[in-house]
Amino acid sequence: MSLSAELCLGTVEAIAARLELEEIESVPLTSAMDGSPVGVHRVLARDGVAALVYVSMTVEAFGLDSHMCFAFTPPDSAVPHFTVDSVLAGPHYAFHLDLMPRVDPGANLAYVDHCFTPLSDAHSQAGEIDGLTPAHLSRRQWQLMSAWMLAHRADEDGFRAVFGTVAAYRDHWLSLAVDGVPDVVLDGAAGEQLAERDARHRAALFNPDVDPVWAQVDRLLGPDVSARVRDSLTTAGRT
Repeated sequence: MSLSAELCLGTVEAIAARLELEEIESVPLTSAMDGSPVGVHRVLARDGVAALVYVSMTVEAFGLDSHMCFAFTPPDSAVPHFTVDSVLAGPHYAFHLDLMPRVDPGANLAYVDHCFTPLSDAHSQAGEIDGLTPAHLSRRQWQLMSAWMLAHRADEDGFRAVFGTVAAYRDHWLSLAVDGVPDVVLDGAAGEQLAERDARHRAALFNPDVDPVWAQVDRLLGPDVSARVRDSLTTAGRT
């Protein structure tokens, strides 16, 4: 197993085991250029708990080994979503790690302190890892995530060093997913309000106009398959 696969798949397996998720879909992915197998699109879920989407795309000829995990909590839940991406592109690694807030962070300080402040030490320690350089993301992409997001390119040693950071984020998120977010930190946000915000947030987050990676996915998988993957990410756990 490649190092990039190990980071993401290890996270997927840990989440699935802790939350008792079951695989409900597994679709092989093939190259739009020559029909060769390039990866898999999987969905694991448990009603009322979480829905996890995992996508892998590996093309040796391009030096690409990409693995993506998004774990979504129910639409009416205030528990943040979780994501980790791990990529090997040519000689360089990259990763993206975050919990995505379900309410406006600027207007809900108690929520931020409960769900995100506990990640501060892990975030700071990651900033001290040798071999990491910031990834180039647009301001819109940063705005759609949290202030605790980590998005970096890495050499092999630096990439190996972030395994502990990913585990810290994952385990904190799992504690939130299991225990929930107390009403006292939500300032009345609940139900339809949370679900409506989640739908708008996901539509923006996976908008090809916001994230240029979808143009590359279109070329590799074809526009129709790429659109189905995006649809899975915007609707997982919502239907």
